[in-house]
Amino acid sequence: MKHQLLLATVLLGAPLAHAATIEVKMLNRGEGGAMVYEPDFVKLAPGDSIKFLATNQTHNAASMPEIIPAVAKPFMGKIDEEIAVTFTEPGLYGIKCLPHYAMGMVMLVQVGDAPLSALQVPASVPAKAKKRLQDIAARGGQQ
Repeated sequence: MKHQLLLATVLLGAPLAHAATIEVKMLNRGEGGAMVYEPDFVKLAPGDSIKFLATNQTHNAASMPEIIPAVAKPFMGKIDEEIAVTFTEPGLYGIKCLPHYAMGMVMLVQVGDAPLSALQVPASVPAKAKKRLQDIAARGGQQ
């Protein structure tokens, strides 16, 4: 009985899961072309984080209000700032670089089991950004 009680105490005190942190580079040029996040797609579990690395100057990372779960907290990093963002709400998140948004510098984050086919890119999104987001979703996040 003592062993069962000890095992239950240890299991209840242990964390159920360890949150992961993924690093994303903000680049002038990468495998996907000019003005890109690398990787441009990340699949996370709720509670995981992304650390956006200021690899090249004049970039930032900001959530797209058009593509974010309704209950998720928006974020916006400063230019040349490395930030870490924890994603707690399941769904799809569009991320943009404000200075290079019209040039298509965006990425897609899938938190939980939200289907990529559910991505709705509004007409207000610049054409290059819209195409890049649709391409990411179409390839299922694969490079």
